[in-house]
Amino acid sequence: MRWRRLGRIWAPDGTLPWARSHAMLPTPLLLDDGRLRIYLACCDDRTVSRIGWLDVDAAEPARVLRWAREPVLDIGQPGCFDDNGVNPCSVVRLPDGRLRLYYNGYQLQRQVPYTLFAGVAEADGPDGPFRRVQEVPVLDRAPGERLFRTAPFVTRPAGEAEWSMLYIAGDAFGEAAGRVQPRYGMRRLASRDGLSWPSRGEPVLEPAAGELGFSRPWLHALPDGTAAMWHAIRTPDRYRIGHATADGQGGWTRRDDDAGLAGAPGEWDGGMQCYPALHQAGDATFMFYNGDGYGRTGLGLAVLEQA
Repeated sequence: MRWRRLGRIWAPDGTLPWARSHAMLPTPLLLDDGRLRIYLACCDDRTVSRIGWLDVDAAEPARVLRWAREPVLDIGQPGCFDDNGVNPCSVVRLPDGRLRLYYNGYQLQRQVPYTLFAGVAEADGPDGPFRRVQEVPVLDRAPGERLFRTAPFVTRPAGEAEWSMLYIAGDAFGEAAGRVQPRYGMRRLASRDGLSWPSRGEPVLEPAAGELGFSRPWLHALPDGTAAMWHAIRTPDRYRIGHATADGQGGWTRRDDDAGLAGAPGEWDGGMQCYPALHQAGDATFMFYNGDGYGRTGLGLAVLEQA
């Protein structure tokens, strides 16, 4: 597989108090008028993230049209699971036209650096604002998932009653590369309504030797119709893009060496590539992704040249 990097397409200019830096976790949604709305998280001066959006041309996604001047989802109330930052993970269009946003919530802790749990909010339309369905996590603490139940990628396949979720879960921090870092794997769940989920997920991927975990997964079929999953692999010093294909038996086969995207030394993505999200425009397959600093250097784009 080979991707051609099209470069960085957007980063905050620093003029908005809530968006001084970062353009994290691109989460695209196709609108009816030919725009592609990309929900993403930007950070204030304290590196606390809020969710805004960027509009691009769906057919030519390197062409930026406009961006949000205010966040569509702010941080939670003091003491809540999301009081120190929110990041988008997936957006689902409901039958009545409303949008349901699944997101990460950050909370700082004393005995461990932080916890990450998933929240849910809904909006009447793409401009928001998104309103929390509940002030507590949609994925709360569970055995074996005490610190992290987060990064949900949620779908409701056409014609099926159940909702499906891939997410990140774990309950440990450890020393790696001279600092305390989280450790987590990827799991899956099913739900009848997309709001009530079981307390323990089924394992999907676990870190290999030298790995710490994975980022938000993203499902997107390859041009030949093969079901594929894109994610980023966390190692002690960086993230890199990985991918897996469905094995036909409900599992996934990792094909990370064939992911085909690497940054250019010295450029905005030279040290890290993370948080991929794919978009199909006719025969062209595009990937939005973040580079160095977990999105500090902005949002980039690549196009698939060879599957």
